Amino acid sequence: MNTPPYDLSAPLETRSISFENPTGARAAGGLAASPLGVGRKGAPARMIAPGETVTLADIAGSGTIRHIWLTGPQAAKALRGVVIRAWWDDQAHPSIEAPLGDLFGFAHGRTPSFESAVHSVGRRYALNLWLAMPFTRRVRLTLTNETARPVIVFYQIDYTLGDAHPEDVGRLHVLFRRENPTRPGEDFELLPRREGSGRYLGAVIGVRPLSGGWWGEGEAKIFLDGDTDVPTICGTGAEDYVGLSFGLQQTSFRYHGANWRELDDDTNTGRVSMYRWHLPDPVVWKTDIRVTIQQIGITGGVTPASIEDYKAMLVERADDWSAATFWYEPVPSAPLPPMPDVAARTADLPKA
Repeated sequence: MNTPPYDLSAPLETRSISFENPTGARAAGGLAASPLGVGRKGAPARMIAPGETVTLADIAGSGTIRHIWLTGPQAAKALRGVVIRAWWDDQAHPSIEAPLGDLFGFAHGRTPSFESAVHSVGRRYALNLWLAMPFTRRVRLTLTNETARPVIVFYQIDYTLGDAHPEDVGRLHVLFRRENPTRPGEDFELLPRREGSGRYLGAVIGVRPLSGGWWGEGEAKIFLDGDTDVPTICGTGAEDYVGLSFGLQQTSFRYHGANWRELDDDTNTGRVSMYRWHLPDPVVWKTDIRVTIQQIGITGGVTPASIEDYKAMLVERADDWSAATFWYEPVPSAPLPPMPDVAARTADLPKA
């Protein structure tokens, strides 16, 4: 999977799937016809009807998805209402189940152009996902339009066949959660407890503050390998977890950042989309993991004179939080927790 680009001896086959070659087979691309003739842009896209599910890929063998590009939906409700699911190696339940926008790096169905180590998104919602996705026998990906309107979809999945993966190779898992609102005193779970072994990659986090004041003092906590009440890894605040500071600036870096802040002011009332990727700083577990973030804010608009004054200003909050969380785990793996339905996912999104 990490073959140097100059090593030409690797027994890999390069393939790609799109509506122009839905099977990825050799010499099978561009067979559909347009008014310009056969092979002249005959099947670049499809309209996906409300409630319709289309298969994006069904690949047999051992291989690795290297890149997914998709575009078409641009409305916030479509980017939250269209769902991608993936099944690895004939497991009965999906290991990836997430709304389109959140899977491709941004919350709330809104973002300017940005790039991270995992995603790149163009101004007109050209969506790219760059995480390697290994499989040993088969992978199946679907797209379901759970909105009330048809959506147009263009896409391409680039992959290799012939990769020599062990049976216990980590398969990509992605879970979407939303609590609207959270509950005071109860931490929001980025990753509910998983058992077995794996590697936590990070999360795309959305926050819609439901009241004024600063909401981001909650500490991220990672419970590893038998931790119960007290975690092994404990952060210092929500903006600190995504590598920023003092109120969360809109800025995108390779492994951390906030790709979108709705309001560029000090009211802290606008929506925020932020992310953190544990790629150079791996988070691995051997027996179990749970990842949470506290729902804590701060009162007052003055700079505290001491740490004790600062701690006295802390308050429990209830806000609207979402997360698309990414990790690698072997299969068979436990089912994902249920995803919120389309009404819950698309409630209170930004206006078009």
